Amino acid sequence: MTPATPLLPPADWRDFLALTKPRVMTLVVFTGLCGMLAAPVGIDPVLGFTAILCIALGAGAAGALNQWYEADIDAVMKRTAQRPLPAGRMERQSALHFGVGLGAFSVILMGLAVNLAAAAILAVSILFYVLIYTVWLKRRTPQNIVIGGAAGAFPPLIGWAAATGEVALLPLLLFALVFLWTPPHFWALALFVKTDYANAGVPMLPVVAGEAATRRQIGLYTIPMAAAAVAPWPLGLTGPIYGVVAVALTAAFCVLAALVAAGAKRGGTPMFYEKRLFAYSILYLFVIFGALVVDRWVA
Repeated sequence: MTPATPLLPPADWRDFLALTKPRVMTLVVFTGLCGMLAAPVGIDPVLGFTAILCIALGAGAAGALNQWYEADIDAVMKRTAQRPLPAGRMERQSALHFGVGLGAFSVILMGLAVNLAAAAILAVSILFYVLIYTVWLKRRTPQNIVIGGAAGAFPPLIGWAAATGEVALLPLLLFALVFLWTPPHFWALALFVKTDYANAGVPMLPVVAGEAATRRQIGLYTIPMAAAAVAPWPLGLTGPIYGVVAVALTAAFCVLAALVAAGAKRGGTPMFYEKRLFAYSILYLFVIFGALVVDRWVA
């Protein structure tokens, strides 16, 4: 007779919070907020707060469903082994119900309280991250993060649509910026945690194609990313505050990416420039989007 599987104790609220990937959510919410504040029309503060709440809940739902699906590979990666599911602090079914419920609630609330355009883009972003990136691409192709990076690029579009009810050229360029920023950002991380991905059987580019190819791809993707970052200024979509900040920050990004692409080393510190590029890339996105809002409100 097969012994019954022991039931896990009820998950702590902190485990449900961890399912939402709060660190990732911070950047998602910030870019969504900036997209909303950069729009040419204002939005009622209550509706604006609701829109940002929905973006946060949608991002949390995507993170929870990602962890539900990837519990097996999270368990063999040092970076993710202490997440609630691989650490045995939560049932997988609880994560599934939490993610589906949170996602459905965020989309319905956005549609009822804000507008259908923002709700539709939010729904697409959640489904894209879960179905296209997590389920279809991540375990099948080293281009997973390239195509899947679109999921994290939707928030500026959602924020803009929440304020205006439509999409315009500027939020599309912001989408392109985040989309093209994702490969050099994520591959810089993958270079110094590639053993984790190899152990988990995830075909990240450094595992499949090697470090040299990954470095070249980082350098190549940085070129169109830089163009997307600076383009709003010469196109007359932003003012000089954004333009100067974008040029300066993007130049520093390009220098770091070039050093990574060239395989430069500093003393005996392994992956020195790769780690610096990864850390700087996060700061880069925060500051450049912040400059966009300052430019909009000062002009």
